[in-house]
Amino acid sequence: MSDVSFAFLGATKYSKKLLLNLIKNNFIPKVIFAIPEEFTISYSTEKVKNVNFSNLKKIAQRHNIRYYEIDSVEGERLNDYNALVKDLNLDLILVLGWYYMIPRSTRMLTKYGAWGIHASLLPKYAGGAPLNWAIINGEEKTGVTLFRMEDGVDDGDIIAQESFPIRYTDNIGDVYKRATKVSKKLLVDVLKNIENINFIPQDKSKIEVYPQRKKEDGEIDLKKNSNDLYNFIRAQSSPYPGAYLKTIDGKKLIIEKVRLEN
Repeated sequence: MSDVSFAFLGATKYSKKLLLNLIKNNFIPKVIFAIPEEFTISYSTEKVKNVNFSNLKKIAQRHNIRYYEIDSVEGERLNDYNALVKDLNLDLILVLGWYYMIPRSTRMLTKYGAWGIHASLLPKYAGGAPLNWAIINGEEKTGVTLFRMEDGVDDGDIIAQESFPIRYTDNIGDVYKRATKVSKKLLVDVLKNIENINFIPQDKSKIEVYPQRKKEDGEIDLKKNSNDLYNFIRAQSSPYPGAYLKTIDGKKLIIEKVRLEN
């Protein structure tokens, strides 16, 4: 077993894949914090459903790892577990597939702070839904960034980055799989060499913060040109709710696949 002592925070299918890969490589978390499938968040008056939810409790039980769930508007209930985090004498907190900010009081309890993987080449596409936005905007390349969290949105020191292509025929599922594969390797490589990492400050003047996307943001605007619509539709296909048209009888016609003809 690795001697890197860490907490794991996650709530998505992406989280599950990275967690299982860490365990496979003998990086076992001391504690797992998760978010329930339907949870409270600041931008909604009602609970929102995590369409990429994955239950990490079974993994925790299988490997005898402590497990707790957080459900609060800004995630501030992590503060309730500061005594536990301190007692575990952790090297770091890994935040992978999470929806809340991590309080400074919690981040400061570990040797290396809290690390996250953001699915973009920071400082580009900070904020919400970076892969979706990259496809919508017609990008031909993106990547993942391992970074140390600070008080702002994805604005902390960069630890490592790796890029990969977005092909014109890709949908969001293809790009999501590519990001997951790259993330798994990048994270393990860094943890194996944790004593020699360098923290590279971001140029905060260049950070681009994009908003989270909601179901209603998927409505198709037929006033846009064909290429923009093509990108818009493929950016929101499965596993996301999908781009849609409203029909005359009040229903949604979801467009899952699209192609352009000359």
